[in-house]
Amino acid sequence: MHKKIVTLALGAAVSLAASGAYAGNAGPNDIRAGVYLVHFDAQAGDISGPYVPPGLNLHVDNVATLYLAYVRSLSTHFSLELTAGYPPLTKTEGRGPATLGSVPYNGKIISTARWFSPSLLLEYVFGDANSRLRPYVGVGVNYTMFFSRQSTAAGNAASGGPTSISLPSSVGPAATVGLSYEINDRWHVYGSYSIAQVNTKLTADTAGLQRTSEIHFWPNALVISAGYSF
Repeated sequence: MHKKIVTLALGAAVSLAASGAYAGNAGPNDIRAGVYLVHFDAQAGDISGPYVPPGLNLHVDNVATLYLAYVRSLSTHFSLELTAGYPPLTKTEGRGPATLGSVPYNGKIISTARWFSPSLLLEYVFGDANSRLRPYVGVGVNYTMFFSRQSTAAGNAASGGPTSISLPSSVGPAATVGLSYEINDRWHVYGSYSIAQVNTKLTADTAGLQRTSEIHFWPNALVISAGYSF
């Protein structure tokens, strides 16, 4: 399914690039920068493994980070956007019992990770080339890679010792809806709302004892940015 999404998006982009010329005045390239406000709509299965009590779960904190994008206009109405953000530090809190034995758990930051999450989106832009205000929608594919995964002191205490964290990468669908406003031929401002599907499996290894949790989350990102066309 993910391969079909990538193939369709790239195939459509190549077809549009071959059939339509860019109608703007400043050129077909746009560099954008702004802020990502990311809300995690996350669902995690209860942690399972040796010596794990029932009802042990996780919560991912929301983050804000730098938004960067390159957009290539393919025609008056179609564009291709490659978007990413500066890898933010995301904190995971324990959810469940107040303590594990005598160790505090609920509400404690038990692990941290950074993630790099670019998306490739094929977008349809409404209105004509001379319109200052133009809404747009887009669909595509997202890739999310996790790195700098760390168990905190509270996480190590809850696990019973130094713990390593594993989070495999994810590929899933992505979508966006937005609005652009032309200040002049070169400069624009943008507001958009994006969502992606990310699936991964947390594995916490403590001296060979492994605890796991299936994590499914949909990062919802409000983006405010400015762009320069050339």
